Amino acid sequence: QVQLVESGGGLVQAGDSLRLSCAASGRTFSSSTMGWFRQAPGKGREFVSAIRWSSGMTTYADSVQGRFTISRDNAKNTVYLQMNSLKPEDTAIYYCAGSPYGWGRMSDSQKYDTWGQGTQVTVSS
Repeated sequence: QVQLVESGGGLVQAGDSLRLSCAASGRTFSSSTMGWFRQAPGKGREFVSAIRWSSGMTTYADSVQGRFTISRDNAKNTVYLQMNSLKPEDTAIYYCAGSPYGWGRMSDSQKYDTWGQGTQVTVSS
């Protein structure tokens, strides 16, 4: 089983940057793809970005395309989410997730079987 621990959240102002980290431990080989999702108060969980461990292939939600960058460090079993030009609407709990399935429809939360506890990101205007 894979364990995921997120870190790096915090309170920032609009236009600022943050970098989230997701450290994976345990049976990390069982997760071929890592994703980031977020959930704002009163809303459902929303896909943000995903990356494939082996190839580094990435995909993004339209709402963060061009502002957020996902990356991974295979040696450290860690995935990062660099968030630039943050907006108040980016305020949410950000979750890291692992998927054992092949690439495709990575925005579907049902493809992920392991989730972290989440880290709060708050962007003030």
